[in-house]
Amino acid sequence: MSHTPARSAGWTTRKDEPTVKVILQKDVRGQGKKGQLMEVSDGYARNYLLPRKLAVEANADNVNRMKLEEKARKAREAAEKAEAEKTAEQLKTSVVKLTAKAGTGGRLFGAVTTKEISEGLKAQFGLDVAKTKMVQDEPIKAFGTYQIKCKLGYEVTGTVYVVVSEAK
Repeated sequence: MSHTPARSAGWTTRKDEPTVKVILQKDVRGQGKKGQLMEVSDGYARNYLLPRKLAVEANADNVNRMKLEEKARKAREAAEKAEAEKTAEQLKTSVVKLTAKAGTGGRLFGAVTTKEISEGLKAQFGLDVAKTKMVQDEPIKAFGTYQIKCKLGYEVTGTVYVVVSEAK
């Protein structure tokens, strides 16, 4: 019995087949990411990508629009990163003071959560840091001073200092 090798699973364009340039509007599995300029076979573009609004033809207007959108996206990301860095600087100087009820031995009833820390930051310093961005290694269940890391996005992290004291 002779064994024939399996054909390759990936799509390839033939050399004599006409191709067309398209700009992807969404991520297309096996092809590319959104906003990418690609050269694909004419039939693939006409029968699959264009009718499903996954791509648009790469004419002069669409190429210019893609460049403008890329420029706007980069500017927006730069502004968001600058805002995150500014927030990280403000976090360095702020110490959040929280009060909690405790039982015997200084153990808290329940725990201090990231939600309470986030609300304390907003009330005491006007800083709006989402509770989901705070990384708490273990729950705060006793009085004292703690450091909570905040992942602010764009590889920017800050540290919040939290002081938990007894409620009178």
